[in-house]
Amino acid sequence: MNQTNKSLQFDVTISVSHHVYDEVVLFDSLELKIPKAAWTCLLGVSGVGKTTLLKVLAELKSENSSFTTECSDGYPIKNRVAYMAQQDMLLPWLNVIENVTLGDRLRGIVDPVRRGAAHELIDQVGLKNYAFALPAKLSGGMRHRVALARTLIEERAVVLMDEPFSALDAITRLQLQDLAADLLRDKTVLLVTHDPLEALRLGNHIYLMAGRPAQLEKITELKDQAPRDISEPSILANQADLLTRMKTSDKSLW
Repeated sequence: MNQTNKSLQFDVTISVSHHVYDEVVLFDSLELKIPKAAWTCLLGVSGVGKTTLLKVLAELKSENSSFTTECSDGYPIKNRVAYMAQQDMLLPWLNVIENVTLGDRLRGIVDPVRRGAAHELIDQVGLKNYAFALPAKLSGGMRHRVALARTLIEERAVVLMDEPFSALDAITRLQLQDLAADLLRDKTVLLVTHDPLEALRLGNHIYLMAGRPAQLEKITELKDQAPRDISEPSILANQADLLTRMKTSDKSLW
């Protein structure tokens, strides 16, 4: 295939035939399909393996693992993934614009157009007046906005998010969810979360990971546009159901 024909949107399927961590078999014959241009949310209690699966997909954790990743356009996933962690991971000695363009700096890229795009993203995430501020001068919510801009500047088709809003207060969490839903609308997103309400607010495809070795169960598919109103009766009812499922699904982990 001609490299110029690479799709900007494509499905991703990850198949993990075996994965061992600390002498425990986390995955055995596990498969997840992530549909293009949609949010897939992965729910589960702490310790079940959600973050490990995310890191396997990002090729950040390949030891003691046997897995394959397939993209529907036939190209490898390598260099087409952006990763946003739970922690903002900002470098304290770099200002906001330098943190956002860190990837370019590490690759030795000096491009005025890219830097202009970074300033535009900083404006989009509401930090126009903080482009040259150090992280120590920012609130937790502001730091996560920088991390989101840094993720977006990479312009990857697939975005992996590992509980990026869990450490935030309730209002800031909702604001960042709204922003992410807007700016990542055309991306293929895999969001790991332990919060059913967050999954129901943002997700199109919601899975529950449970058991040892872990298995995946597709809980629901939501086709209306996110972010959804958390006061909707259907959302609240589904939240209660998901909480019950999570509470009873992983007694084997305790």
